[in-house]
Amino acid sequence: MSTRSAKVTRSTNETQITVSVNLDGTGKANLSTGIPFFEHMLDQVARHGLVDLDIQARGDLEIDAHHTVEDIGITLGQAFAEALGDKKGIRRYGHAYVPLDEALSRVVIDFSGRPGLEYDVSYARSRVGEFDVDLLHEFFQGFSNHALTTLHIDTLRGRNAHHVAETIFKAFGRALRMALEPDPRMLDTIPSTKGSL
Repeated sequence: MSTRSAKVTRSTNETQITVSVNLDGTGKANLSTGIPFFEHMLDQVARHGLVDLDIQARGDLEIDAHHTVEDIGITLGQAFAEALGDKKGIRRYGHAYVPLDEALSRVVIDFSGRPGLEYDVSYARSRVGEFDVDLLHEFFQGFSNHALTTLHIDTLRGRNAHHVAETIFKAFGRALRMALEPDPRMLDTIPSTKGSL
């Protein structure tokens, strides 16, 4: 299987974003978004997913982080879709449970070609530092819509909002890693009875 990588740029009146991904990476992350907590979360995706991420983003943070976070999700989804191509040989499905102290989250993903997000997460508070945790839903919605994935995210328990968010992003990385892995028994096959995804 050749190296699966892509670079995508998105430019609007609200944000300018460039995302590079290598799905066969080692977990390196080069992140510049102006949003430190969000960068901490994205770093978890790279490290636990063993994907290399380079995300350079400038957005209207003087208003709030909404446009930047959502548009990073969109651009990252586009980069994953481009890097995967026809999806030949991948496992397609991935899942992970990840704990962090009292928090436990589950993420299940299907690179189905059909976008859909089910997000059942409760946070004990609305912010981690300056970061509005509602924006995490917008990130995953943007990713799912543009990577064309069915994505289920559930927090099973947790009292600390930082812990809850971190378990989600670590589980997301682990689920991605499983779904994107080459299946040695299906290397030249698209993993669908329809013959396309």
